[in-house]
Amino acid sequence: YRSMLTPRRCSLLSALRAHAATPLTMSAGMHNSDGVNIDLYIPRKCTATNRLISAKDKASVQLNIGHVSADGVYTGEYTPMALCGFIRSQGEADGEIDRKFTKVIAENKANGIDI
Repeated sequence: YRSMLTPRRCSLLSALRAHAATPLTMSAGMHNSDGVNIDLYIPRKCTATNRLISAKDKASVQLNIGHVSADGVYTGEYTPMALCGFIRSQGEADGEIDRKFTKVIAENKANGIDI
């Protein structure tokens, strides 16, 4: 493996390592020096399968599930869930939403956040 590393590949690997070490506060995509996102298209990932959702996947959907207070009032926060067309065509979309949102609720309760 090491013999395959050319100087260009080494610089790409070091750039990837440096990018992986950056804080997660930045959003996805390429940013200019002012911190403004300059990408025209940022692909989404399926919440259920972790696959990239292509631009040609016309059956995919994204649901923004709103958080409510104990009184049932919307708090202004939401959890986005993207589902690819493959999961929807298999009839597994509702089960995946249930599983993922149950996991989100359990994680937030463990961290002391009440949804």
